[in-house]
Amino acid sequence: MSDKGPKFKKILLKLSGEALAGENGYGIDPEIINGIAGEIREVVDLGVQVALVIGGGNIFRGLAASSAGMDRASADYMGMLATIMNSLALQDALEKVDVITRVQSAIEMREIAEPYIRRRAVRHLEKGRVVIFAAGTGNPYFTTDTAASLRAMEIGAEVILKATKVDGVFDADPAKNPAAKKYDTLSYLDVLQKGLQVMDATATSLCMDNDLPILVFNLTQPGNIKKVVLGDPIGTIVKGES
Repeated sequence: MSDKGPKFKKILLKLSGEALAGENGYGIDPEIINGIAGEIREVVDLGVQVALVIGGGNIFRGLAASSAGMDRASADYMGMLATIMNSLALQDALEKVDVITRVQSAIEMREIAEPYIRRRAVRHLEKGRVVIFAAGTGNPYFTTDTAASLRAMEIGAEVILKATKVDGVFDADPAKNPAAKKYDTLSYLDVLQKGLQVMDATATSLCMDNDLPILVFNLTQPGNIKKVVLGDPIGTIVKGES
């Protein structure tokens, strides 16, 4: 691991809801969420400002319900509520390891989370608090990937760290094809034109328009969040043409 200081001063970490479920495939695995909280604490201890966006797929998938006949807007709102449940669970895990955390929700529910206010979020980060952005963008038809891109831009993050179950972006599913080739770097256009599963097209286009890099890495490997922040060469970086 690099012995230099952190490569990034302000990051947005995008976690999938499925990452919290572990092997169960549904719900929240306490061991997994506590492990993630411990890794985030290591990054906070480096003096890095950390914001998070978590998906809700471990509890409810709006798109799946929509394809089964549910009204898309209603399904998406239910998915947003699932992200709030995940955000509160991660807040609890972080505060158990002495990391002060604030949840800001794009849908107002003042009894359990702050409303999303950009300036307040930036101030929390400056004070060393972790901020979790819940409820996506607050609008149906947008994914939590798009919410991550939007919030990253709003708070001035230097990079989106997209946590996955594999070591980066491959030209095929490495679980099904052992000969799948890993990309070290990609341009935004490569991702869009090849239809690579990095983030959805709206989120990728937003990052491209604002030149915000996306670093895709393997969350299941302990210590990887800190390694990425320190600039170790892991995962795949998606950025503009050099």
